[in-house]
Amino acid sequence: MISVVIPTRNAEHRLAATLTALVPAVVDGAVREVIVVDCGSTDATRAIADAAGARLIEAPEGRGVQLQAGAAVARRPWLLFLHADTVLEADWHDEVAAFIEHIGTGQRTPAVAAFRFATDGIGLGARVIEWGVGIRCVVCALPYGDQGLLISRQLYDEIGGFKPVPLFEDVDIVRRLGRRRLSILRARATTSAARYQRGYVRRVLRNWACFALYYMGVSSERLEKIYNG
Repeated sequence: MISVVIPTRNAEHRLAATLTALVPAVVDGAVREVIVVDCGSTDATRAIADAAGARLIEAPEGRGVQLQAGAAVARRPWLLFLHADTVLEADWHDEVAAFIEHIGTGQRTPAVAAFRFATDGIGLGARVIEWGVGIRCVVCALPYGDQGLLISRQLYDEIGGFKPVPLFEDVDIVRRLGRRRLSILRARATTSAARYQRGYVRRVLRNWACFALYYMGVSSERLEKIYNG
């Protein structure tokens, strides 16, 4: 039923947990293949993917490029795109199965789904980030890639899939999908707080700046330098 696509680069510290969370869905048949799209890892990422039985392919660097490459070889009617540092909550696949069934039986129109955002960080800063993401999803209908994205192959192809851009590939595809075709599931996707190691306020302000520049038409290449700077 589902092909899971995970882009990686030197993801050894989190990938095992991400893959482990998929095991129950593999056992019950919801997940039929896991595709790890690597862009030149020099750590144990590839070995971890191979040991887990994932299909490993290579692609040029850039998450948009990697996601596009993974989708191109996926063979199942539903695609689930996950970041390599995102761990899905237990029993997530039950809610996903219900979502897919409702669309398949015509109980709801074709739509995509993302998970509720959570972070493994501790303290007030982490909880404020989670609250802020929840507000963003409600007000702006704009989940990011670290919340996962579940989409049917038919709808993915219809909208043209991911664009081969190095940054904001998630914002781009969600904007093309539109609010009416977006659902936020109750199950949580817990992502690593490592990106906030220099401070929550600093990271959030940089994200907002990049987001504003994106809407102003600044190139993805330039945004990537600012984002990673």
